[in-house]
Amino acid sequence: MKLEKFRKKLIELAEIERENQIRAMIEEMRRLNGEKREKKGRAVLGLKGKIVGEEFGFKLVKFGRRKTIETEISVGDEVLISRGNPLKSDLRGVVAEKGSRYLIVALESVPEWALKDVRVDLYASDLTFKRWIENLNNLKEGGLKALKFALGMETPSDDNGADFTPFDSVLNASQRKAVSFALASKDFFLIHGSFGTGKTRTIAEIVRQFVKRGEKVLVTAESNTAVDNLVEILSDLKLVRLGHPSRVDEDLKKFTLSAQLIEHESYRDVKSLKKEVERLEEEMMNHTKPSPALRRGLSDDEILRLAKAGMGSRGVSKEKIRSMAMWIELRRELDELYDEIRRIEDEIAREIVEKSDVVLATNSSAFLLENSFDVVVIDEASQATLPSILIPTNRAERFVLVGDHKQLPPTVVKAQDLSRTLFEILIEKYPTKSQLLEVQYRMNAAIMDFPNREFYGGRIRTHESVVNTTLKDLGVGSVKGGGFEQILDPERPLVFIDTSRCADKWEGRLADSTSRYNELECRIVEKVVAGLLRMGVKKGWIGVITPYDDQVDMLRHRVDVEVSTVDGFQGREKEVIVISFVRSNRRREIGFLEDLRRLNVSLTRAKRKLIMVGDSETLSVNSTYRRLIDHVKRKGLYYLLI
Repeated sequence: MKLEKFRKKLIELAEIERENQIRAMIEEMRRLNGEKREKKGRAVLGLKGKIVGEEFGFKLVKFGRRKTIETEISVGDEVLISRGNPLKSDLRGVVAEKGSRYLIVALESVPEWALKDVRVDLYASDLTFKRWIENLNNLKEGGLKALKFALGMETPSDDNGADFTPFDSVLNASQRKAVSFALASKDFFLIHGSFGTGKTRTIAEIVRQFVKRGEKVLVTAESNTAVDNLVEILSDLKLVRLGHPSRVDEDLKKFTLSAQLIEHESYRDVKSLKKEVERLEEEMMNHTKPSPALRRGLSDDEILRLAKAGMGSRGVSKEKIRSMAMWIELRRELDELYDEIRRIEDEIAREIVEKSDVVLATNSSAFLLENSFDVVVIDEASQATLPSILIPTNRAERFVLVGDHKQLPPTVVKAQDLSRTLFEILIEKYPTKSQLLEVQYRMNAAIMDFPNREFYGGRIRTHESVVNTTLKDLGVGSVKGGGFEQILDPERPLVFIDTSRCADKWEGRLADSTSRYNELECRIVEKVVAGLLRMGVKKGWIGVITPYDDQVDMLRHRVDVEVSTVDGFQGREKEVIVISFVRSNRRREIGFLEDLRRLNVSLTRAKRKLIMVGDSETLSVNSTYRRLIDHVKRKGLYYLLI
């Protein structure tokens, strides 16, 4: 009963989240006009479309304009194409390519109206939620066992590790230990991989070892980017990548199910059938489509019967009846052809999946798999909700979760209980079933030191190859003039610029927004970025991150480098990171900066230089931020702006 109650609760939470995400999207489309939605980065207006090709059965349409496109819409996003009112359109596609003045979108069909004066809107599909719910309604042994472990209804096995000869000879001791216990586990194992500790490398070793044993392996992650990274590192294995081709990196499309399907010898039968489809569709254009106005209440069978008898009916001539009958007969032939195409494609797909040693997919796409696997390895497990993670675990006998519950949880709009992940539940309940990866290869030790002590108990070590790494190693020289020489010094990895003494330090809020911005911090970041570029730091080496959407919007118009929210930068890294904390107010409120996982993500993106901008008086209301500022005073450059 406990299990059934929990399962029903998850279904209820999934329904709540689905309704609220869709409602929020529709409400924003209704509330904001196109210009305001474009300003927020969630729409692009005034586009002309042109069909530029076809790929894996999808039409590729290039939507462009003369004006530069600045948008959050990215490759792989689902979008809605409309003329004026997106709420009246059901034409959806996936972004396949993005340029400074165009988006290429993959569409199943392209109506004529969709090629002139259209808008493209970021769209939140409810397909993922439907898959969550259907999977929860059909849990098998793998999914049920995962829930039982989460509820403490079953005790996991106590394993001692397995001997193995590594494929990757440079794995460190903690990575080897993680591999050993993952291989030995009879039910599940957790790998706690913090910033830059080689999670992907460890996953690759585990997968190779399972394949060597002859086991059938499913590998998933919450994002397409993470799946692509794993496809790339495992590309020498016999693998197949599920998912929409437009969501897959260009160089990796050959590994997709769609690409392998087309290359299969049996696909020639599909090609022949598709030629016949084209012929029938052309022939249909020569006959009258039985629209409701022409049918006048007549069914398909009645039209066919009248045509056979050479009769007209209800004011419709016999010639028109005969033409509609021909259209109906051709439509039925077409439907039979489509059914046969689907049957052959499904047969080929099953064969490709069965013959692959490894199948890779997002958690959501794994829903399409009918096969069962010996083991599933799930990356980004601490960023996936329980309903999401139960899709791949439901298709395997045992599972390995890889993640970091000290960083940001899944993004949830309403059903906050969904932000507590299976990874977090299990690592708290069964700490002996986990291994922390203990060596980080990303950042200078001075940048790593504070988050290591604050969030990981000081258990992480910096690999000798990056202990003292700085911008100077990349040939970056010092800058003279401009007043920020110390801040920009290429040999100083850790900097905090304190605005607490500035008269104009205060945050602001736009009239129609719940977000925040800070004009002074915008100017400081602009000056810092300009100085970095003047020193010879390449644009692609710099990332500007901030917790607030409105600050992102303002900064994007002022600096010519990548700007993103903290949430959008999770899992990423840059040589230089500039953080704008934004919050500065007399009430000393820091809002959702209180979620220290967001701070952990912010501090652990930089490799060689981290520059923070904030008001110490406001931030220091929280003891962790206070300790951070004290740490910079001791170990880095604390710069009080006056």
